[in-house]
Amino acid sequence: MFRYLIDENFIADLTEQALDSSKMGTLFNNLSDAPILPLKNNFIFPNTTIPMQISHPKSVVLLRNLKPKTPILFALLKDENDDSEGFYEVGTLGTVLRSTEGPYGNFNLIAQGKQRAKILSITQTDPFFKAKISVLETISASEEDVQGYLHAIKDLSKQIIELSPSIPNDIIGIVQDIDSLPFLIHLNALNLNISEQEKFEILKEDYLKKRAEIILGYMNKELATLKLSTQIQSRVRSDLDKTQRDYFLRQQMKVIQEELGENESANDDIRQLQERLKNLTISDEQRTHFSKEIDRLSRSSTFSPDYAVLYNYLDFAVSLPWNVQSHDKSDIHLAKKILDRDHEGLHKIKDRILEFIAVLKLRTELKGPILCFCGPPGVGKTSLGQSIAAALGRKYARIALGGVTDEAELRGHRRTYIGAMPGRILQGIKRAGTMNPVFILDEIDKMGQGFRGDPTSALLEILDPAQNNTFSDHYLDISFDLSKVLFIATANYPDHIPTPLLDRMEIITINGYTAAEKITISQKHLIPRQITENGLKKTQISISSTSILKMIENYTRESGVRNLEREFGKLCRTVAREIVSHTDTPLPIEITPNKLTKFIGREKFHSEEYHKIPKPGVAIGLAWTPVGGDVLYVEAILTKGNGKLISTGQLGDVMKESATAALSYLKSLGHELNIPEQAFKEWDIHLHVPKGAIPKDGPSAGITILTALASAYTRRPLKSRLAMTGEITLRGELLPIGGIKEKLLAAKRFGISTIVLCEENRSDVEEILDTSPKAFAKLNIHYFSEMLPVLNFVLKPLSKKEIPLEKHYPKEEKQSV
Repeated sequence: MFRYLIDENFIADLTEQALDSSKMGTLFNNLSDAPILPLKNNFIFPNTTIPMQISHPKSVVLLRNLKPKTPILFALLKDENDDSEGFYEVGTLGTVLRSTEGPYGNFNLIAQGKQRAKILSITQTDPFFKAKISVLETISASEEDVQGYLHAIKDLSKQIIELSPSIPNDIIGIVQDIDSLPFLIHLNALNLNISEQEKFEILKEDYLKKRAEIILGYMNKELATLKLSTQIQSRVRSDLDKTQRDYFLRQQMKVIQEELGENESANDDIRQLQERLKNLTISDEQRTHFSKEIDRLSRSSTFSPDYAVLYNYLDFAVSLPWNVQSHDKSDIHLAKKILDRDHEGLHKIKDRILEFIAVLKLRTELKGPILCFCGPPGVGKTSLGQSIAAALGRKYARIALGGVTDEAELRGHRRTYIGAMPGRILQGIKRAGTMNPVFILDEIDKMGQGFRGDPTSALLEILDPAQNNTFSDHYLDISFDLSKVLFIATANYPDHIPTPLLDRMEIITINGYTAAEKITISQKHLIPRQITENGLKKTQISISSTSILKMIENYTRESGVRNLEREFGKLCRTVAREIVSHTDTPLPIEITPNKLTKFIGREKFHSEEYHKIPKPGVAIGLAWTPVGGDVLYVEAILTKGNGKLISTGQLGDVMKESATAALSYLKSLGHELNIPEQAFKEWDIHLHVPKGAIPKDGPSAGITILTALASAYTRRPLKSRLAMTGEITLRGELLPIGGIKEKLLAAKRFGISTIVLCEENRSDVEEILDTSPKAFAKLNIHYFSEMLPVLNFVLKPLSKKEIPLEKHYPKEEKQSV
């Protein structure tokens, strides 16, 4: 109470108003209309001066254009959020003594009320409100009544100030000096803890006597509340030690509830939590645990910091889908249609999901398998999870694990920590709303280990079907069943996943798409999506299959289709600009291969020339990269020296070791390949892999390095349009490698027709050819187990122009024994 009197800026002004209040009644009697300043959380009475902060747009316009001492009507809005509902019919006429505009367009002002006025009609709504008004006169009381009410109000004011610890007693003297009954009524109405509507009831009353009776009623309520509060504090202090502040606050709340006759369970928050707990299907242990926590909450004060922590915990706990499961679809044919509709190819993954659905139909209680989709970016690993969820009829949840280095991100924080939160696993389950969603753990190979723990270790329990039925989140602090969840992890590099974690997952490799598959994906999914996203219609653009193929081969080189979709987006945006700029352009705009340069720029990739003109010392290998397959050119050249091996091109340790092993094996084959022994002593061999800015490593280049070295020493070039991949041993045996499909796709892109592989990779190739026979129909694949037959196969005979290295040395004479 008396919050305005406490401010020293208003004491002198209010005292002066009290002395001159008799002069304010006749200021605006002849006024017939006035602009309106809408009030939301403020109120002003006649004979009072108060500060205000105004942000209503129309009020801001009014204040910017208001001239000094211009009378305005301060009127209370019926709905503070909607000024179309109108105003209460009675307001206060006054003036703005001072106003300053804030940095965000709001106004800070000091307003002074003068007289009451009634709104007869609104005459203007823009740019600010204006109304036709009628000034109201107050019907005064007899002098005897006025003095009686003055005495009663001053007496109550004195008692209220004495019981209020936040109001200085000096205010009593100021109030006692006020002799104007209207001013005293309005001053108390401003400072009492009553609503704006209750203040309006005082303002609209024409009879001064009735107005005084209303304010006396409110002041008696305020005095009773202060007396009760004082009694409560006295009772509590007598039972408690002064140092136990927290306990004092709880006891104070308890006594307040007893005085009001309320039961502890009447608290809305607690009652709602109890009702939600009753509706949960949980074990007796879990119900007992949460009931105890709710009891703790009911004994806590709402002002205690622990109250919010405990309430947030219980709110999260009862929001979890305990034993709530979505019904699995068992229609295997419908599931196959959904998977085929959303994704082209990916036959192995689709078969695995259909197997899972088939088993679900035979056995309803089945723990979710832990699948891990491994493959290059853009092949649809993440989006496949949404299709699987639709095929199974389950909810979908996803979390990104890339860059996660804190174990608490998955397991949650203990509630003893400030700002504790549940783990992202349970947060995802809560968002899904069921215990058996399809849960995508995206980029699981991108997690790292930090000083707060190893998140990959936390995943061991989450992804173990034998343990995750009793998963314990540190925040929840009670077991939760994750065994019904179908976890699907995605990764680019399975080698980066720790072995114990990898052992708990079923690895499914997603290879890159063939050109034919990319064309189908483009026509079914990518192009329609980009046409819609860029505001076009199907009738406005036409892209031929040959144009799509050219974009695949000359504008993108990837296993997936992410960059290809970006190129389609760029194409659609260019077409949109063409249509908007030239309205007479005939439609549809046909995109032919010859027009691609005009719409999306020059080609980004060109055919390599190495394989067209074979040269001695140059061999072509096939490599796997994070974005798909690629070709790897290996060059070797001899220079006079002392037999050193020089390697350049940012080769990793594994490739350098392969080069050393290849040279050692080649020395053992010197006789079979007609390479003099002196050549290895008097010539240096320089091995280089072009595109030296790109780091390169891996064992699968061993066969290519050996072939390049053999070609350099024998001066025999390789056959044209031939590439190879495979690891070699020190004794010349050929070992199998991975990434076969990506490498075959790279060979097709570069126009290679003959490929050399390890015999043990034959089954991998046959599986690929079974699923995509047309894509690799023109590839001639040869399989070998040892390197000598490989060299005899790939090296062309020495041409007449080339001088064999053996001519540089005299023939060795055979010694007789």
